[in-house]
Amino acid sequence: MDQLLKTAIANKQLVEFSYSGHQRIAEPHVLGINGGALQFLGYQVGGSSSSGGIPEWRRFDLNKMSNLSLLQQTFPGKRPFPSGKHSSWDQQLAIVA
Repeated sequence: MDQLLKTAIANKQLVEFSYSGHQRIAEPHVLGINGGALQFLGYQVGGSSSSGGIPEWRRFDLNKMSNLSLLQQTFPGKRPFPSGKHSSWDQQLAIVA
């Protein structure tokens, strides 16, 4: 699953997946390790969520995801973060250029 996300980040492709009982579509921006968990930071642009509106920035634990697939649709690249900088990571494995 992490290799699929690395590919999506490198190609700036949207991903679709199931997470916490919701189908989601997101722009993957960072893949990394935070607190020992493999996560990705994504800008959710479609699907649904129980934690608020869409579009919105969200972190996703890879071990809670299922049915991950790459979509043909691409996104332009980096987006401005609300704080002006990325959230912290123990280690970044891939990031949108």
